[in-house]
Amino acid sequence: MIQNRKVIALVPIKEHSERVTNKNFRSFGGKPLYHHIIQILEHTYAVDNIIINTDSFVVKNEAIQLFSKVIIHDRPNELIGDFISVNTLIESDLNRSEADIYIQTHATNPLLKAETIASALNRFVEEENGYDSLFSVNKFQSRFYDKDGNPVNHNPNELLRTQDLPPLYEENSCLYIFTKESFAKRKTRIGEKPILYTIPNIEAVDIDDEYTFKLAEIIALYSKEG
Repeated sequence: MIQNRKVIALVPIKEHSERVTNKNFRSFGGKPLYHHIIQILEHTYAVDNIIINTDSFVVKNEAIQLFSKVIIHDRPNELIGDFISVNTLIESDLNRSEADIYIQTHATNPLLKAETIASALNRFVEEENGYDSLFSVNKFQSRFYDKDGNPVNHNPNELLRTQDLPPLYEENSCLYIFTKESFAKRKTRIGEKPILYTIPNIEAVDIDDEYTFKLAEIIALYSKEG
């Protein structure tokens, strides 16, 4: 609960992965990758339940025994595949659950911290009257160009210091916060008026290929040693 609001976390976990074989179940720091985000959510005080939407026999039988907050949503056959939108999975989960606030993240975000998730939830609740959703971003103050070589956020003739440039924000796929009402308007996890929530770059690594898997492993090891 957060300010008497029930919070459910949504974590879609599929059996098959295209670019990294068995990605969600591959050993990361001595345990399956998907265990990390579930443990983080388990230790986030504001999260009441964790819904895992999955087609994995292993997850269905293992997660509910290992984690006290977990509820399994068996993924229907028509929602299994590499080209199924996460928004479609979210809609299925919302139809089968009741909460005041939902937060969605991924098994591929093992570096997120419980404190960051709780802080994002608090920010959303504090500003909910002016915004309908929240998603995490990386903030950049660099000189960007489009594919045709046109400057995006700067004038090459002025050559301002990068710290003085207007920032640009990248959706990093680490966390999304929304309500049933905001999702229903557009059938998307990002609503009509979202908060762009900057998180630490070290937590924002989203494992998408072998490079980012290794990068996340190095960061996790370094953080542990530090």
